[in-house]
Amino acid sequence: MVTDMSLRSLRTRMTLLTVSLIIVTVVSMALLSVVFIRNTEWQQSNQLLLLLCEASEKNLDYYFNSVQKSVSRVATFVESDLDGLESEQLSRHMERVRKRFDEMASKTNGVLTYYYRIDPSVNKDVEGFWYADLDGEGFVEREPTDINLYDTEDTSRLVWFTVPKYEGKAVWLPPYVTDNLDKRVISYNVPVYWRGEFVGVVGIEVDYSTMAEQVESVQLYNNGYAFLSDAQGSLFYHPRIDVSQYAEGESPKLPESGVEKSTFVRYTFSGVEKIAAWLPLSNGMRLYVSVPVSETEGYWQDLIRQIMIYTVVVLVPASALTLLYAKRVTKPLEELTEAADQVDRGDYDIVLTYSRDDEVGRLTSTFKRLAGHMKDHINDLNRRAYVDALTHVRNKGAYAAHIDELQMRLEKEDGKLQFAVGMFDCDNLKLINDKYGHEKGDEYLVAACRLICRVFQHSPVFRIGGDEFAAILQDDDLQNRDALAQKFADAMVEINSTANEEWEQVHVAMGIAVYDAQVDHEVNDVTRRADALMYENKRIRKMGR
Repeated sequence: MVTDMSLRSLRTRMTLLTVSLIIVTVVSMALLSVVFIRNTEWQQSNQLLLLLCEASEKNLDYYFNSVQKSVSRVATFVESDLDGLESEQLSRHMERVRKRFDEMASKTNGVLTYYYRIDPSVNKDVEGFWYADLDGEGFVEREPTDINLYDTEDTSRLVWFTVPKYEGKAVWLPPYVTDNLDKRVISYNVPVYWRGEFVGVVGIEVDYSTMAEQVESVQLYNNGYAFLSDAQGSLFYHPRIDVSQYAEGESPKLPESGVEKSTFVRYTFSGVEKIAAWLPLSNGMRLYVSVPVSETEGYWQDLIRQIMIYTVVVLVPASALTLLYAKRVTKPLEELTEAADQVDRGDYDIVLTYSRDDEVGRLTSTFKRLAGHMKDHINDLNRRAYVDALTHVRNKGAYAAHIDELQMRLEKEDGKLQFAVGMFDCDNLKLINDKYGHEKGDEYLVAACRLICRVFQHSPVFRIGGDEFAAILQDDDLQNRDALAQKFADAMVEINSTANEEWEQVHVAMGIAVYDAQVDHEVNDVTRRADALMYENKRIRKMGR
C-alpha cells in the first residue's frame, strides 16, 4: 500500500513537473518567438524603408544634379565668353550663349524654361533672353520680364534673379509661380560676374509636376508614399496635401518629431501613426518615405496573436492528457524545445518527427507551420532587398538564390529544364573611372545595364560584380537568343555611333551558353561555359579594334 501510494505520489509529482515544464517551455517558446518576430520584422521593415529611401534619393539627386550641371556648365561658359559689357559686345555674347544653352536644356529632362538675364544697372539695352517649352514641342523664345519695373534689391520679387544676386552664389529656389506663365516651378540659378562685377543670372526652371511625378513613383506597402520638405520641415511637395494653395512662407510643416536628426521619425498625420525614413537631397530638400505603422507591424502582430492562441489551445488539452501520456510526451517536448531554440537562433529548417494525432502532435504541426510562415515572410523581405542600388536590377545575392533555385528545378525535372545563361562584362570601366571619375563610370554601367535589359527584356538580369552582369534566358528569349545576340551587337554599334563622350558609349563582351543535359551536370557548368564564351568574345573584340 505504501509502495503503491509512493508510486502514485511520484507519478503525480512527475506529472505535475511535466505539466509545469510544458507550460514553461511553450510559454517561453511563445515569448521568444514574439520577441524574435517583432525585432526581426521591425529591423526588416526599417531596412526596406531605408533602402527604398536611398534608391529614391539617388534617383532624385541624379535628376536634380543633371539640372544643376547643365546650368553650371552654361554659367562657366558665360563667364569665360564675356569680353566686355558694351551693348555690341553683349549682343554677340548673347548669340553664342543661346546656342550653348539650347544644347544643354534640350538634353535635360523636365526643363520648362531657361534664361540668361542682364542686370539693367550693367546695360539697359541688352536684356538677355528667355525660352520656354509649354507643349513639349520645343523651346520658343518669349518676351522677357522687364526687370526695370522691379527693385532688384527686394528678394521677395523676381526671386530667380534677386536671390542669386543677393546671395552671390548658385541657389536652388523652393517652388514658386513663374512670371507670365502662371506655372509652379522650382529653379536653379547661378549669378554671373565679370571682373568681380555682378552681370546677371543664368538659370533653369523645372516644372513642379515633373518633380511631383518623380516623388509619386515612390510607393511602399499599400499606403506608403514619399514627400519633400526643406530642412526646417516646411513641405515642398506632398501627395496628400495641395501645397500650391498656400502662400509663400505659409506652407504646412511636419510635426516636431518630423525634423529630428534621426534617420527614422514617427509622427501622426490625419489621425494615423506613421514612420518615415528621410535623407537629404543635393538641392537642400529632404526626401521622406513614409508608411503607416500599422502596415509595418500588422504581419508580426497577426503572428503573435496566432502564437498566443495556439499556446492557449495546446496547453489546456496537453496538460490533461499528460496524466496518461507523460512518457510519450517527454521525447516530443524535448524536440519542440530544441526547435524553439533553433528558431530563436534564426534557423527555421527545423526537424520534428512526432506526427501522432494528439495534443503534442498538433503543437508540433502548429509550430512547424509557424516556423514555415516566419521563414517565408523573412525570405520575402530578403527578396525585396535583393536589388542593386546603382542599376536597380537584381544583385549578386539574388543571382546566387536564383542559381540555387534553378539547380533544384534541374534536379527535380531530371534534365528536362530548358534555359541559357548569358554573361556580360563591361570593357574600359577602370579607364573611365581613372580618366573621368567614378561618377562617369557609374553612368557607363547604368547605360550598359539599360541596354542588356532592353534587349533581353523577358529575362531576369543581375549585376554580379563591379562591371559584370548575368541574364537567365528562358522561353522566348531562349528561343530567339541568336537574334537577340545580334540585336545586342547592333544596338551597341548604334549607341556608340551617336555617343559624344566615352562614358556614353557601351562596350560589353557577351557569352551565352545553353543548358545541355548531356554535358552539364549542374547549373554552374552552364555559367562556366557562358563565362568562357564571354571572355573569348572579349578577346576577339580586342583583336578587332
